[in-house]
Amino acid sequence: MAVVTGGGTGIGKASALALARDGFSVVISGRRREPLEKTVADGTSERLAITAFPADLTGGADVSALFAHVERRFGRLDVLFNNAGRLAPPAELEDIPEADWRAVMDACVTTAFLCTQAAFALMKKQRPRGGRIINNGSVSAHVPRPLSAPYTAAKHAVTGLTRSTSLDGRRYGIACSQIDIGNAATESAGWLGAGALQADGSVRPEPMMDVQIAAQAVAYIAGLPPEANVQFMTIMATAMPYIGRG
Repeated sequence: MAVVTGGGTGIGKASALALARDGFSVVISGRRREPLEKTVADGTSERLAITAFPADLTGGADVSALFAHVERRFGRLDVLFNNAGRLAPPAELEDIPEADWRAVMDACVTTAFLCTQAAFALMKKQRPRGGRIINNGSVSAHVPRPLSAPYTAAKHAVTGLTRSTSLDGRRYGIACSQIDIGNAATESAGWLGAGALQADGSVRPEPMMDVQIAAQAVAYIAGLPPEANVQFMTIMATAMPYIGRG
């Protein structure tokens, strides 16, 4: 079975549906009940096994409740997709409110860390032991966009978490991957196709790719046999300004 955080919209929703189509029972989680229920309804229309567990995953109590639910209902966890995250409004570095910084760090990093902790505890004790954790990085884990210090710093931190998780999970059969996605057409990123601020100060539309392409990549990683892992994958719109950005 698989858990997808931030499963109500965008990459999380598309990935939950893709995993369910590949035969996984999927539990999606996030703060907002309505988008989660819409994902479940879309899955039900295809006779897919998707259920929702609304939770604020920036706090340990809700994280513990989610993974206790998974253990009670399914008895094990095979895949965790740490997808939850958020952006901050573009701002000059010195003008970024502390609250925005903390909100992005909590959504992108704290949530991934707490869910990884809970997944580790379950994956280490289940039989057969082990599992797979996939972290949603971003091309921002490599190069920043202008005026995006909180998100860029958070995604660099996710890379560090991915590396530590891979190392610490090795002896328990727990694999960890990071998928760095660039310009998938989602509700939160669709504005890039209309006009995005560039490093030279210009605003230009950027090429986009269908979110299903990213979801299929997540499903591919999730379906690998235990002896294989994709450590890092970058999947992006071919012509987006990434290589050579800046």
